[in-house]
Amino acid sequence: MSTEEPKQLVIRGKAVAEDENGLICLDDLWALAAAKPAQKPAKWRAGAAAKALLGALAKKIRISDILPGGKGGALIRAKPGRGNKGTFAHPILAAAYAGYLNPDLEVEVREVWLRYRAGDATLADEILQRASAEANHWAGVRALSRARRRNYTDTLKAHGVQAKGYMDCTEAVYLHLLGGKSYQIRANMKLPPKTNLRDHLDTDKLAYVMAAEALSAERIEEEDRRGNTDCAEASARSAAAIRKAIEADRKDRQKRLVA
Repeated sequence: MSTEEPKQLVIRGKAVAEDENGLICLDDLWALAAAKPAQKPAKWRAGAAAKALLGALAKKIRISDILPGGKGGALIRAKPGRGNKGTFAHPILAAAYAGYLNPDLEVEVREVWLRYRAGDATLADEILQRASAEANHWAGVRALSRARRRNYTDTLKAHGVQAKGYMDCTEAVYLHLLGGKSYQIRANMKLPPKTNLRDHLDTDKLAYVMAAEALSAERIEEEDRRGNTDCAEASARSAAAIRKAIEADRKDRQKRLVA
């Protein structure tokens, strides 16, 4: 029900991008392996082995057959345009390319991708064990906000919210709590369109959003709000109440410092 879905694998402590169709960035694997220029994705893709594998794969499966929410389409593609580097490929092709670079890397790519798709929580824990205390703190708050988000969207569903209504309710929270809709906040933060905004909010803002969605769910339940418009209005009221409380507390602290 979320309007935004994170897409990122982490292998050997490094991010490996995944696009909206579940294709994995081969350039990230090339960099991860510290491979030679002659082993870049474009050169591998032009080889006979890669072409044969691509042909066999195309006959057997579609992206939507293996990737939850996959939209189908090309099994391998390069993003066009200056500044848009990146060759993205189906996970089977990505694993084959990783093996071309380094056999050990292929094993890791296969294992991590399977655990990632299975939602293996221990995978995230292993990554965080190597991360800083600050990163662990942020990840903890982010995980809690994700759980709170699920409860909020479950409440919206139970109260008749449909289709675009989930986005309307979410935007109502952002607008009345953070001062703008998601696209405006992304622009102010210089983030690309469709970036998962919550992956870039600091822990304070994540906590505020979490509180706003929790309060919104309570209001919707207690007032028995129904439908897209009614639930969005309830969300706006609760988010505005959280923002008012935050601003009032800040003003009170400023007065005490001056006094």
